[in-house]
Amino acid sequence: MAKEVAGFIKLQIKGGAANPSPPIGPALGSKGVNIMEFCKQFNARTQSQGGKVLPVVITVYSDKSFDFVVKTPPVPVQLLEVSKQQKGSAEPNRRKVASVTWDQVKEIANEKMPDLNCFTLESAMKMVAGTARSMGITVTGEFPGN
Repeated sequence: MAKEVAGFIKLQIKGGAANPSPPIGPALGSKGVNIMEFCKQFNARTQSQGGKVLPVVITVYSDKSFDFVVKTPPVPVQLLEVSKQQKGSAEPNRRKVASVTWDQVKEIANEKMPDLNCFTLESAMKMVAGTARSMGITVTGEFPGN
């Protein structure tokens, strides 16, 4: 018989760097999850992606056991990594901080595709380009989907 789900916890943690300090400890402790057990499992599973921010969805069951799913890094983090910037623009409509090519956008969209709610690569690319625009990053070149 299936276990009864007690709740979900969504966190963003750097790969291979989960520890019981806030925000991880209090979020898991409030649901009664074994914090150290989660940290060990998460760090073991994300060792290869060390340093990257990874969203994780933790399913907590009524018997205090848990499962978790590690998702792909957020689009803004990937855009900053590709454009070699520390952060986006404070005024994205006036001041542009960097530019990326459509090939780079396609690469990010391809990697992020399982987590996006779209069916085609072109629509995923438009979503990534929209995120870039809101961060003050311009997308250079001609859209390849035409």
